[in-house]
Amino acid sequence: MSERAGAERPNILVLMSDQHSKRQLGSYGDSLVRTPNLDRLASDGVLFENAYCPSPVCVPSRMSFMTGRTPTGNKVWTNQNVLHSGIPTWAHSLGIAGYETALIGRMHFVGSDQRHGFEKRPLGEYMATHPGAPMLGEPMFRDIPQDTTSQHRVSVEMAGVGLTSYNAFDDMVTDSLVEYLDEKSGGEGQPFAAVAGFMMPHCPFFAPEELFDYYFDKVDVPMPTAEELEAQPQAVKDMKKLRHIDEPLTPHQIRVARAAYYGMCELFDASVGKILDKLDETGLAQDTLVVYTTDHGEAAGEHGMWWKSSYYEESVGVPMIARLPGVVPGGSRNSVICNTFDLAPTFIEAAGAGALPGIAGRSLWTELQGRSDGTRPDETFSELHGMTGVPGLGTDPPSRMVRQGPWKLYYYREHNAPALYNLDDDPEELHDRGADPAYADVRERLMARLLDGWDPDDVYEQSTAMLEEMDIIKEWGATVQPAHEDTLPVPPDAEHIELR
Repeated sequence: MSERAGAERPNILVLMSDQHSKRQLGSYGDSLVRTPNLDRLASDGVLFENAYCPSPVCVPSRMSFMTGRTPTGNKVWTNQNVLHSGIPTWAHSLGIAGYETALIGRMHFVGSDQRHGFEKRPLGEYMATHPGAPMLGEPMFRDIPQDTTSQHRVSVEMAGVGLTSYNAFDDMVTDSLVEYLDEKSGGEGQPFAAVAGFMMPHCPFFAPEELFDYYFDKVDVPMPTAEELEAQPQAVKDMKKLRHIDEPLTPHQIRVARAAYYGMCELFDASVGKILDKLDETGLAQDTLVVYTTDHGEAAGEHGMWWKSSYYEESVGVPMIARLPGVVPGGSRNSVICNTFDLAPTFIEAAGAGALPGIAGRSLWTELQGRSDGTRPDETFSELHGMTGVPGLGTDPPSRMVRQGPWKLYYYREHNAPALYNLDDDPEELHDRGADPAYADVRERLMARLLDGWDPDDVYEQSTAMLEEMDIIKEWGATVQPAHEDTLPVPPDAEHIELR
């Protein structure tokens, strides 16, 4: 345990959204989107300009956030893989160190263990069930298909005005967290570490009419040229075909979905505002390390792509903002290459807790305090053996990305040639240098790093075997239908939508 102890140990509060691109944040340079509360957090703290997710899909990314390990280190590569309960998380470590740990809302744990070290769970989530067991309450969606939540063309074609059960969930998370902070403000000094997990701005793409109308005529409509599309790596073309967006969407469809997505980002920001106000009101703001991040990004039409699962910056890059008055310099920006799996060791160091074994993450605690940590490597990784979320559409092959300095390289098991970009010279990722002999040295160096500790054939074999095992577990859940204490019923009358 470190020398940080007692009153010097900060409370820790993580606000984690779902599928929020850093491109749609004012503090990251978007002049259109209105995110005053997240921008306020950035103005009071530090904004990380080069943060990445461990995997550009929900479950693998979130499990790595909890353990500090890579998806391969967790053996969690898809949204169907279960994090082994024998793998310790930062919640275990902080609990041992005397923190009260709490999970409020979403974390997308898969399997019967819906806590993984969290002592309390004041609010569960809709999908916190035993695998295969039904959700409780009303149907999650009535007037739109379930596929609108997934990586499928229909989720862009069916978009517009309104609210869904995801909005109702986020309202419950906000209210539950506000109540939790009220309770903590009257406590006797035990520090807390809490995660508030939100659904927004994950598709379906629907926003309240006032917000939708505000953005509809203002959003740009990205339409890549035929030359740009032809120059894309074959892996990207395959992803589009798998998701049925290899044929371009219409400008109107793109405008509608983007306007809704912008509105969803602003609506989520309003929830953040209520939480920041409560921290101020209770006096907890001064002693609480607040971190905002998301599990992965959203392409939102850029490059002709939507959703996640790609290694474009919009998908694999994430916002990461942190505030702790008197410790984190306000209004600062940090360009260090980092990852959300770095947050586990960061929380552990800040709390003076015991280290976790087998982690890939490196603490950002020194960087948070405005000092350069010369021991950090100038690189990070992300990986995937992904699923579209739609039965019958198949999976993406195992793949991995390495970011090192200005260079980004990624490689797919089913493609011999890696893609290579220099983000300093080519921030829009339009010029793939993967086959250019002038960059052979860079390509070979980065491929060696990418393949260090990662075997795509082994990933495929293990992941496929685990999916077969999960089929049996899900059949048991569907047959027995066991109840789970953390399952949150879907409320009635949560959906009010109008297609545009």
